[in-house]
Amino acid sequence: MTAPLRSGDPTIVNVALADRAYDIVIGRGALASLGARIKALRPGAKVAIVSDENVAAKHMAATEAVLKNAGIESSRIVVPAGEGSKSYATFEKVCEALIAARIERDDLVVALGGGVIGDLAGYASASVRRGLDFVQVPTSLLAQVDSSVGGKTGINSKQGKNLIGAFHQPVLVIADTALLDTLPEREFRAGYAEVAKYGLLGDGAFFSWLEANWQDVFAGGSSREHSIAVSCRAKAGVVARDERESGERALLNLGHTFGHALEAGAGFSDRLLHGEAVALGMALAFEFSARKGLLSAADAERAVRHLAATGLPTHVRDVPGGVPDADALMDLIFQDKKVKRGRLTFILVRGIGEAFVSPDVDPAEVRGFLAEKLAQR
Repeated sequence: MTAPLRSGDPTIVNVALADRAYDIVIGRGALASLGARIKALRPGAKVAIVSDENVAAKHMAATEAVLKNAGIESSRIVVPAGEGSKSYATFEKVCEALIAARIERDDLVVALGGGVIGDLAGYASASVRRGLDFVQVPTSLLAQVDSSVGGKTGINSKQGKNLIGAFHQPVLVIADTALLDTLPEREFRAGYAEVAKYGLLGDGAFFSWLEANWQDVFAGGSSREHSIAVSCRAKAGVVARDERESGERALLNLGHTFGHALEAGAGFSDRLLHGEAVALGMALAFEFSARKGLLSAADAERAVRHLAATGLPTHVRDVPGGVPDADALMDLIFQDKKVKRGRLTFILVRGIGEAFVSPDVDPAEVRGFLAEKLAQR
């Protein structure tokens, strides 16, 4: 793990994908460079900015001004905020708006928003005219450290999260940490779950650093940019080695099998944000691993204790309004994208920073574990 950045230092992390490589630009005020960077990447391109109502109210005018100052023509497409916009209906709206705006293959789409907007705009970009290039401008912590990097795009099905989509890499990511200043505390906390994930799955030293510095990350000190940079480097490395999740990249789904089922069980609603579901899923993954004798109870308790200390949910009773029963959750788990020929695959752990892919997990064992956790409500 590298030493923390000095305050104000910009960082550029490259995602090394040969002729499709791109930069993640991390720093306070990085949005100001968007116009110049786009002009260098695509001289003469028009831009369509896809955003949601909440983000557009805060950041659309500044984004348009940066583009205008660089001589770039732009149009805007604004959709309702929330997970509900990752739907067929909103996907159709965005695609039709891009076509109506006459966005051509040499133009660009800019995804200005959190993970929902990045996934939605990215999938529309992958589909319209059989592929438009796009730029990610993530405005949430979760998007800056996770969903904006790696090219996973998509929408939800009523049968599960992210079941419709495509791998479509951006050509640039601008992670302006100043945009996080307007983020509601709950959303920032939910994003922190993905930061903690990088330590828990593969970097025990980073997790120890987070245990000591998480309060400064939340407060907006220099630790915030450092944690974002470390997270982006970790994901960039994994994506470069395994772009389409045929092996190592699956480790990034630590907590997601349980988490996605719980998120779907909560109706993809504000009752359980995606990052909160990931935190709860990681807690369950560590406890399930301990139950299987893969790691010590002390390590599992340490992981859960840190997540709980930051205010993240770590028990099913933390979900307002409750969650479905064990059988219903198992039905949702069997829709997980890692299921192969009907066999469950989980990301489990042998210790802090020691995640591994565990194929062919016994469904009866998972169901019994979930039933036990639900009974503790």
